[in-house]
Amino acid sequence: MLTDSTFETLVACLTAVRDEDRPKAAVLAGQAAEAGSRLGAALASDLGSATDGHVYDQPAAFTAFIRGGGNVHLYDQLARRLAASYDDRRPASLLDLGCGDGLALVPALDLAAHRPSRIDLVEPSAALLETARERVTGDGVHAEHTTAQEFLAATEASWDLVQSTFALQSLEPDDRLAVFHALRDRTGELVLAEFDVPDVTEGSPEHLASLAARYERGVAEYDDDLVAQGFLMPMLLGLVSPEGARNNWEQPAGDWVKQLTEAGFEDVEVTPLADYWWSPAVVIRATTR
Repeated sequence: MLTDSTFETLVACLTAVRDEDRPKAAVLAGQAAEAGSRLGAALASDLGSATDGHVYDQPAAFTAFIRGGGNVHLYDQLARRLAASYDDRRPASLLDLGCGDGLALVPALDLAAHRPSRIDLVEPSAALLETARERVTGDGVHAEHTTAQEFLAATEASWDLVQSTFALQSLEPDDRLAVFHALRDRTGELVLAEFDVPDVTEGSPEHLASLAARYERGVAEYDDDLVAQGFLMPMLLGLVSPEGARNNWEQPAGDWVKQLTEAGFEDVEVTPLADYWWSPAVVIRATTR
């Protein structure tokens, strides 16, 4: 467990990143690392050569991340919840927006007694989509290498059930709202898995302290540098640095409900899914009829 002094050094490091003073941030990260902080060590290694671009286009790091640490339990619970949804609703058609490599979908299909006759996969990472398409076998499977916005603009199709698991957080709020509006009249039910992140002002001392505490826990769950340098640090620096390549726009569960309601969804329900180092995971279910 970190001392108060070491934790304060981590927060000061993130404050320096926010203020675009990377030399100072690197020194502070090194000090935190010397005091035993795993996050400090990861930041010290990364600040000199921060990774730019979209982290989901680095499939090796992302794949290692979602198949390790607390994600093992998280995705086990998620697959069970999705399978129960398939068996309860018995959809003939299913759309998975941001399907990744199929880690949520494939086990859910294996667990469920009911399988949709048509399954549409949408994923902006070509590498992840290729793996998902190999894993989701059978007839009636269609894969689209594109974004959710582009896909919905290019088709007039509708689905009995639409799901998105830890994916729509990667859309900016206005784009996400547009996706919800586009889905409003094209599905009977939307199921999201997301994180109920703290309701704090971005860039504030409270926000930076929260990030430091949560990322210290997250980095400690992985033994090698692949996940830290290829996924966790780009995600963190993208959130904090004004010049960073931002990869997600997460929000508290209540804000997900507000967006879905604004888009015209009804009976929006949030239920706990699993405890997790980052924030509690929840399932958000919204219906239209």
